[in-house]
Amino acid sequence: MKKELKVSAIKNGTVIDHIRPGKALEVVRLLNLENYEDSVTVAMSVRSSLHKTKDIVKIENRELSEDEVNEIALIAPESTINIIKDYEVVEKRKIELPDVIKGILTCMNPNCISRKEGSSKFIVEKREPVVLRCYYCERLMEEGEILKRLRI
Repeated sequence: MKKELKVSAIKNGTVIDHIRPGKALEVVRLLNLENYEDSVTVAMSVRSSLHKTKDIVKIENRELSEDEVNEIALIAPESTINIIKDYEVVEKRKIELPDVIKGILTCMNPNCISRKEGSSKFIVEKREPVVLRCYYCERLMEEGEILKRLRI
């Protein structure tokens, strides 16, 4: 007899699905969900029909801002966002890394004018793996440095 453990559905909130395996905890830290008062469910290395495995994060009673979605796109660009209302998926969309990232990261160049001005802007040079170029000083930032510069 086959037994299966199922994760309970959420009534309202957001499900981040198809996260690259091993990235769910980075998403949790990025969204500062460690101290979130409502339910947060993290599933890692779940079988996937699209890929071999995936991670999933379910957040009860919360919808993500556009900046939060853009931040997730930097570390898990292949993910999807599902908005849940009354246990039903009312919106499903694939995360897309925008061509320009504003105000999310600080430039790694200590002499960049964006650090003095307090406003950053990066052009997406490459999407897989993510490489960004500072609009002001043109310094390139790769995935490892991006992760350090995010709030995780």
